[in-house]
Amino acid sequence: MIKNIILWVVIAIVLMSLFNNFAPQGERSDSALSYSQFIESVKAGQVQQVMIDEHVIKGKMQGGQMFKTYAPSDPHLVDDLLANGVEIKAVPPEQPSLIMQLLVSFGPMLLLIAVWVFFMRQMQGGGAAGRGAMSFGRSKARMLEEDQIKVTFADVAGCDEAKEEVEEMVDFLKDPAKYQKLGGKIPRGALMIGPPGTGKTLLARAIAGEAKVPFFTISGSDFVEMFVGVGASRVRDMFEQAKKHAPCIIFIDEIDAVGRQRGAGLGGGNDEREQTLNQLLVEMDGFEGNEGIIVIAATNRPDVLDKALLRPGRFDRQVTVGLPDVRGREQILNVHMKKVPASEDVEVKYIAQGTPGFSGADLANLVNEAALFAARMNKRVVSMFDLEKAKDKLIMGAERHTMVMGDKEKKMTAYHEAGHAIVGKLVPEHDPVYKVSIMPRGRALGVTMFLPEKDQYSASKQKLDSMISSLYGGRIAEELIFGWEQVSTGASNDIERATELARNMVTKWGLSQRLGPLAYSEEEGEVFLGRSVTQHKTVAEETSHTIDEEIRSFIDRNYKRAEGIIKENIDILHAMAAALMKYETIDKDQIEDLMARRPVRDPQGWLDIPPRNGHKADDIKDDKIIGGAAEQS
Repeated sequence: MIKNIILWVVIAIVLMSLFNNFAPQGERSDSALSYSQFIESVKAGQVQQVMIDEHVIKGKMQGGQMFKTYAPSDPHLVDDLLANGVEIKAVPPEQPSLIMQLLVSFGPMLLLIAVWVFFMRQMQGGGAAGRGAMSFGRSKARMLEEDQIKVTFADVAGCDEAKEEVEEMVDFLKDPAKYQKLGGKIPRGALMIGPPGTGKTLLARAIAGEAKVPFFTISGSDFVEMFVGVGASRVRDMFEQAKKHAPCIIFIDEIDAVGRQRGAGLGGGNDEREQTLNQLLVEMDGFEGNEGIIVIAATNRPDVLDKALLRPGRFDRQVTVGLPDVRGREQILNVHMKKVPASEDVEVKYIAQGTPGFSGADLANLVNEAALFAARMNKRVVSMFDLEKAKDKLIMGAERHTMVMGDKEKKMTAYHEAGHAIVGKLVPEHDPVYKVSIMPRGRALGVTMFLPEKDQYSASKQKLDSMISSLYGGRIAEELIFGWEQVSTGASNDIERATELARNMVTKWGLSQRLGPLAYSEEEGEVFLGRSVTQHKTVAEETSHTIDEEIRSFIDRNYKRAEGIIKENIDILHAMAAALMKYETIDKDQIEDLMARRPVRDPQGWLDIPPRNGHKADDIKDDKIIGGAAEQS
């Protein structure tokens, strides 16, 4: 940056010098005369002497006054001056110096070359780093000094096992002699694997913050350019810089951009990406060791990485940074809630229990959305209501208040969602019903949300059957209430999900007694991810027919079960649909009242919700819906 400023200052000085040298020099004290006045003064004998400098005439009157005028091309001027006794002096034309001549001749060309060099440096990334104009092979890794990294393990929550795995590296960087005297060697690298948003990059920064060592960070895509050999050169340059600052940490984010399996695809294998990978393999564990350099990489696609990259001596350890459990979610929420003012009614534990499957980034987004909701309503603190509303938005989608449905379509949606809820509530091992809404959210006209009471890592056959039954509950309710001819397309996604579940139960999970515990699904690997084109698992035509029959039997059995449940509880279906038409959204407490055929209580936090459809909260509060005897809209 400083070199660029100096370059432009020099160019400005040269241009100013050129302009000043060619600008006419004059004395401001000379009085200007018109040429006609000058000729009249000459003929009257008032001019004593003149000095002619091309077209500029300076002179002196008989009285001693100085004057200046501009002379056109007048051939009689000298004759008039001599005839009137005026002393004439002539200034010879000034010859520019050799340096000035060179500047005039080559100055524009030099200026163009300087501008071209400047823009080339900017395009190639060398200008910002202060490197040469052709610095393609220089590493783009950004180094953070010890005092620039403020993140520590205290800022990382929800991944205790992953932190324990990497604490050894921190201890080695702080006190390497403790391990070396026993002959121990610290792992050369650690590969962090996990879904997006689980905190892999944050954990790497915390390692550098705890160890107080230089931290080089780069993305996998920064290695590869359009020019052949640039990626390998950048890898070499990055490790050369790291050696100068050892002990240090190199963090490569999204390493699958350069670490994909070699020889994949339909073309040849000697491409730019593979050359970059080969150089990375050599630098990590080749003929020359890189002592004191720990390479940490992150990816959410470990299945596509080259096997040579994962062997001991390169990435010795694979640290899994998975989705947090309920305790981890509570810890993450506590970290983020410290940054916002919270009211006394906030119970982080309940929010953590109601957000299974959320990553750390999702939980950070939840707290931010709650703060935005509170600010929108001019609150000074974030309340539990704001957190619940933010959670509903992230799980079910944003409410579409501007979308207006007709009464018939709204009524059909109410029965559809009520059918889902009733079947899900009565089948065994199904997740509890969390909330039912006919408020349009995202791309859905209505939502029935089921949330597990605790973290689940596997599912039984009984639970999968129950999920299929509840998925068909909405379509069955429409058919029973409005007739076969009036069944809508609202169950398209339900049918797709139920069919996929049944197919997986038969072909992947071995849950069909007729076909047994065999995998019948075809390989789904992509060609360019290290999978061959011809590796497809096929099944016989007779077996394929049997698979279709088994899938159909799974669907039919659960469809009939769901139909029987709704027919037995048709009064609850009417009552729940009426409650949805009235409140638009009902929670688990209201659903418990409906299933027990009790009067329905008001929704939690109803008075905080702005009135819709012309109803006031107090008016709706006075009405009670009795299970089995509800009014139908």
